[in-house]
Amino acid sequence: MEFAIVLAATLGACLLLRTPLHKHPTVFYALAIAIDVLFVFGSTVGLPRPVWAALFVLVQKCELSLALFAIVMYIGVLSPSSKLYQWLKPIRSELSIIAWFLALGHMAVYLLAYIPKTFQGAHVDTNVFGGFVLAMILLVLLMVLGITSFAGVKRHMRADDWKRLQKLAYPFFMLIYVHVLLLLLPAALHGGLSASVTVAVYSVVFVGYAIARTARALHERVKDERSVKLTAESDEWERAKA
Repeated sequence: MEFAIVLAATLGACLLLRTPLHKHPTVFYALAIAIDVLFVFGSTVGLPRPVWAALFVLVQKCELSLALFAIVMYIGVLSPSSKLYQWLKPIRSELSIIAWFLALGHMAVYLLAYIPKTFQGAHVDTNVFGGFVLAMILLVLLMVLGITSFAGVKRHMRADDWKRLQKLAYPFFMLIYVHVLLLLLPAALHGGLSASVTVAVYSVVFVGYAIARTARALHERVKDERSVKLTAESDEWERAKA
């Protein structure tokens, strides 16, 4: 339920801040980096309890980054004619970059904690180790997708190459879901109410996206086939008239 609240609040913030974000994205990038720095500082030195409580939810649990990634992905399945799509599409890249910065802060602290345990032979639960391995894969995908989201990088790439790379966002998004399940499902299966609710909320978001993306792909295929058929019929009609 906590993630649902963060997601709703993040969507509201995106709608309210759309214009300044579109005009001055570097300000928001700097803010995301500042949050990361504060989080890393707090994880090592400590911060006032209210500040750390907010950072714990938003960065350590990665809920703000995940909420932004979810919004970015769902923008891609909205109808181009919808007002929500037209309002958010111009800031889709900016939102993904902010999510990227915040995810890097989350990963930096966790990797620094788990890499020594893994290589020193310390006992690590199977699901946690699996989550760590998956996190490394996600880190590679995150770097590729994040770096190529910057306009300066995009301009120096061929359009087809850029579009091909950006398709990695689909496995990236679904692997996040698998990562969450590896970490939370054991507790949920043992009757943990909080873990069960969290898994249910994430499942609605991620599985819902998979269904919506599949439906959109099928719709686009039918539309393309219909367009090809109409073009062929038109060409045949023109030849018949000639």
